[in-house]
Amino acid sequence: MSELRITTDLRSSPHLKQTVSVPQIMRNVVYALLPVCAWSVYAFGISVLLLLITTTLTCMLSEALFCRLSGKPSSISDGSIAITGLLLALTLPPGFPLWMAAVAAFVAVGLGKALFGGLGYNVMNPALVGRAFVQAAFPVAITTWSPPFLPGRFSEVIPSTLTAPFMKPVPIEQWVEQQSIDVFTGATPLALQKFEQIITPWPDLLTGTIAGSAGETSALIILLGGIYLAARKMMDWRLPVGVMLGAVIVSLPFWLLDASRYPDPLFVLLSGGLMLGAVFMVTDMVASPVTPLGVWIYALFIGMLTVVIRLFGGLTEGVMYAILLGNAISPLISLVTQSKIFGERQKP
Repeated sequence: MSELRITTDLRSSPHLKQTVSVPQIMRNVVYALLPVCAWSVYAFGISVLLLLITTTLTCMLSEALFCRLSGKPSSISDGSIAITGLLLALTLPPGFPLWMAAVAAFVAVGLGKALFGGLGYNVMNPALVGRAFVQAAFPVAITTWSPPFLPGRFSEVIPSTLTAPFMKPVPIEQWVEQQSIDVFTGATPLALQKFEQIITPWPDLLTGTIAGSAGETSALIILLGGIYLAARKMMDWRLPVGVMLGAVIVSLPFWLLDASRYPDPLFVLLSGGLMLGAVFMVTDMVASPVTPLGVWIYALFIGMLTVVIRLFGGLTEGVMYAILLGNAISPLISLVTQSKIFGERQKP
């Protein structure tokens, strides 16, 4: 009788059907960001293009420097540092001085990433760390806005863009007058609502025909980028949905209570940097929780805190601080929401 042998191939979990590398994920995030960058350049002109180039190149050079100093192989090729540079530029005003943008990029990589050990170890979103630094260091420049769609935006730069270090730029109002613009308040939709109770029409917010940071103008393009990443399964859709839900939960009661004073939920979602933060920053795989329940808690916390800061804080925008605080408590959320091991006994 012949011997029947059955060979089984037993392997431990997880049983992955396909593998997606870090460079592949980062490359797709860049793809999703490119339309946002393109619209920003179209709306504000050469100044934003120079801003994007400056922050991205500075981030790459800083990454190479810190990798060399720490004796680690360069991680520029994985694409993560390019995302940091692009996101940082999109959070800055269109006419932000380039030398300040370079400082922000260096701080983003040094304090936001290299200090914690590099890719995969950063506690907070590096782009927001750099943005928070320049907001504290250069409060006037970070709150100076330019109108979109100026006729000469492709033939000349905003004067403040090429301002020399520690020199005073040409006032934006004076330059706007030379562009044949009759009325420009210099205020973003959030500032108009907070201080003058003027609500910008939602179609303008959706399409991005308003003043603001380079990447906070077109909510529609940002949403399309998020849908692309979610469809490719390279983004946890619960994170942006949770942020938006948290923003609605807080804003809706106040709007129903006094619509003349508080903005409606749709305005809250489409204005400012909430959409950009929800889709491209809150979804940072390193800084967000790893448990299903923790993801919802984390996202809801950021969305709710954003609206609280907007309505009751001294600043018009609260997305940056809400995300950074969410990053800070993310490890605690993951720890508290960990599932109990089967058969584990509770410690006395």
